[in-house]
Amino acid sequence: MLPLTGLKVVELGHYIAAPFCTRLLADLGAEVIKVEPPGGDPFRGWGAKHNGHSVWFSVHGRNKLSVTLDLKSEEGKRRVKALCARADAVVENFRPGYLERIGLGPEVLHAANPNLIIARISGYGQDGPYRDKPAFGAIGEAMGGLRHLTANPGQSEYPPPRCGVSISDDLAGMYAALAIASACWGRERGNNAGKVLDLDLVSSVFSLMEGMLPEHGLFGWVRQPAGAAIPTAAPTNTYPCADGKWLCVAGNSDLIFARLMALIGRPELAADPRMATNGGRCEHAAELDAAIADWTRTLPAKEAEALLEGAEVPCSRLYDIADCATDPHFLARGMVQKVADPLLGEVLHPAPPFRFDGIAPAEMIRWPGRAAGADNDHVFHELLGEAR
Repeated sequence: MLPLTGLKVVELGHYIAAPFCTRLLADLGAEVIKVEPPGGDPFRGWGAKHNGHSVWFSVHGRNKLSVTLDLKSEEGKRRVKALCARADAVVENFRPGYLERIGLGPEVLHAANPNLIIARISGYGQDGPYRDKPAFGAIGEAMGGLRHLTANPGQSEYPPPRCGVSISDDLAGMYAALAIASACWGRERGNNAGKVLDLDLVSSVFSLMEGMLPEHGLFGWVRQPAGAAIPTAAPTNTYPCADGKWLCVAGNSDLIFARLMALIGRPELAADPRMATNGGRCEHAAELDAAIADWTRTLPAKEAEALLEGAEVPCSRLYDIADCATDPHFLARGMVQKVADPLLGEVLHPAPPFRFDGIAPAEMIRWPGRAAGADNDHVFHELLGEAR
């Protein structure tokens, strides 16, 4: 029994944020019915395809039932209301006001089910002066403060890069999943019936800005990009190796620092009074980084990593997906799963990041993403009881 077994969720989502939220809930055992337009979620057209089907959607739609409905049609609206009548929660990520315009706003859905939790994910939120502006994940990174920090110092001629994944959408989806679970918990205790939850991409990114807001409010500070280093801890940085790979090293406690300096043949730096504390090391981080880089440049990344691990210095090569797929720790923890996909054949899935005693990671992937509308008959006729 997965922990959310019995929870019923309707997804009126497309692209990333809402479907990511429901994927987490489905991985945890919830029954998720994904409502797609007749042509399928536009996300099915993203990324690589195999046998004519989206490879990415195998993960994106896993553990969900797929039905196709035209939400603007009377039949579509009727069926959505029927699905919500038997559900605990519904998740949507349309632009604010869209569901109201097509006749499926919160008042309508709560008329069908007064206890329904309605999670709404948007770019800027359901109110405020920007609520009607369009937004995708990159906008959440930009306005939420993250993209400002991803620049490399001294390279103002280049735009700060995105982090490489749709982090804004994923964050909003994770927060929505947490909010839904919290609202359902509260509802079971009589204090949270029929709530509307408001999540947005910008706020989700902004919530990760650590102590930057109080620092700005008190001192007027504006944190600036630090590249691969951590301004408050040294030495911590990413260093070049002889084979062109990069190695992340975190030697920023007193004992670890001493072991690191001994390993790279610079014990005099560990004995230097200037380097006796983390504060002093931060002041002289450039000197330490140069010494460490002089050492890493003489070795391939794997060899340098092994030596550092032998000295109990925290480190890691910068993994690409091929490294992740073959790493013995990933494999031992079941983080890479082989899944039989009827549409694609055998495909690799990232396992859910949750660990529950007695439940193997493979047991949490019950099926991969289905074809659009694959469950129309089951959902409409068996779950909703419509006559054939």
